[in-house]
Amino acid sequence: MGLFGKKKTENVSPKTENTSNAVSGSKMNVKILGSGCKNCNDLEAATIDALNSMGIDFSVDHVTDFTEIASYGVMSTPALVVNGKVLSYGKVLKKDDVIKLIEKGQ
Repeated sequence: MGLFGKKKTENVSPKTENTSNAVSGSKMNVKILGSGCKNCNDLEAATIDALNSMGIDFSVDHVTDFTEIASYGVMSTPALVVNGKVLSYGKVLKKDDVIKLIEKGQ
């Protein structure tokens, strides 16, 4: 039994088939870091909505294990990690904010 519990993993596929803006040949790996509270769930929903609207092929994992969260250097949740890079932490982003961060981070 771990000190902080087990990691919850949830894979979500995009709802649209539009891949015109997608990074060619690669699937974006997105992680939402947080305890599973309302703010974490809101960030996850906004992120999924943003990625679907961008037409990006992606998978989303919701990480609740605090040891793994700390391994990213994140001490304030919720956090958004895209392809291993922390893009945001400590705040709930709206759909448009997620889109801007992903476009900037690519």
